[in-house]
Amino acid sequence: MLSWQFRLLRLYFRAQRFFSPSGGAIDIRKERGELEELAKSFKSLGKIACTPVSAGGVPAEWILPAGITAGRVVLYLHGGSYIAGSINSHRALAANIAAAAGARALVLDYRLAPEHPFPAALEDALAAYRWLLAVGAPADKIYVAGDLAGGGLAAALLLALREAGDPLPSAAILLSALTDMAFTGESLKTKAKVDLIVDFGKESQFAPLYLGDTDPRAPLVSPLYADLRGLPPLLLQVGSDEILLSDSTRLAEKAKATGVDVTLEVWEGMQHVWHFAASLIPEGRDAIRRIGEFILAN
Repeated sequence: MLSWQFRLLRLYFRAQRFFSPSGGAIDIRKERGELEELAKSFKSLGKIACTPVSAGGVPAEWILPAGITAGRVVLYLHGGSYIAGSINSHRALAANIAAAAGARALVLDYRLAPEHPFPAALEDALAAYRWLLAVGAPADKIYVAGDLAGGGLAAALLLALREAGDPLPSAAILLSALTDMAFTGESLKTKAKVDLIVDFGKESQFAPLYLGDTDPRAPLVSPLYADLRGLPPLLLQVGSDEILLSDSTRLAEKAKATGVDVTLEVWEGMQHVWHFAASLIPEGRDAIRRIGEFILAN
């Protein structure tokens, strides 16, 4: 049964969608500002210490939850459709995941489109991961996580590392991930009326800004079309009411078919990256607790 807190939050998003209907031309500056403003509503669940750092030349931030001394590291890749998002917008989410896992988090300010199209974001993720290895973080203590575009980027990072012969992280966590930039998933249509967060009209305009001349089915922008053999364990969490539901279910099915250890969790009634609202809704806290359990088990 859905919590009253989530029902109230859903009413808020429904009102927002009503007064800001989908369609029309996008404004990148506006999109970035709205995500930053929304993030101010969501807080970390405990005390954290934040330290700016250059991770292989990529602006980043160490987040250390209070009382954490373990050597695990969560490399967090924020969402925002590759055109928005930042350390600021995703600090609380990364901190809550790190705390649940008894880990530190390293959150990246990777380069965004349209100023920096593919492969800039992937190059930054690779540089930061290799920097972690260089400063002494063992690969088997690193966990890569991300939401929406960051989830797709996390999967692309695994593929790039595998192809380059780099040691792979212990596991990866993909939250409401964008894995098919060709937008062929059935849920784009079947969930269009119930998804109050992600607007396909906007996503279809964001995608070319990141892709440039790249084929939308290229594996490093759309991991759904990749050979997924040899990847580390994956946890995919997605809400049942998301237009990107098929991006997770199809990736999980394909990965399992190649022998990857996959855990797929479809959370009934949840909206896109409900984890963001962990300070407000119990469903967010429950999902983050599951992520912590997954990391501790891998």
